[in-house]
Amino acid sequence: MASDEIEVPKEIRPFMMEGAEETNLGQKNGAIRQFRYGNLHIREYDDKYLVHMDKVDPRNDPLGHLIHDAPEFLVGMASAYFCGKRIASEVYKLQKNRPFAAVGAGVAGLLASAVTGYLGYSLAKKLKDL
Repeated sequence: MASDEIEVPKEIRPFMMEGAEETNLGQKNGAIRQFRYGNLHIREYDDKYLVHMDKVDPRNDPLGHLIHDAPEFLVGMASAYFCGKRIASEVYKLQKNRPFAAVGAGVAGLLASAVTGYLGYSLAKKLKDL
């Protein structure tokens, strides 16, 4: 749970506020479903709601939301892109005279991007939560 989230037991507020919209935007973190009401992000669990305010509403400004509220996603995507591209390029240079060199380089790049994207995301998330 992020340090800026407020836990609201369902016994206290067993209904959702009027005007809140169910959304797929945002990390569910195990929630049944999630809602947005302006910059308010609400996650519903079996027994509670977890609520926090985002700086930017992703429905209005997705890039601004990533920059201000979820920079770990940008770090993960950048890590995946740059490392995957570099690995694919290097593998292709080493094997360019072999059959299916492009396929092998592509697979190596995809694997490298998956690993480095996840590592970049995880590290940025841990640093953000400090």
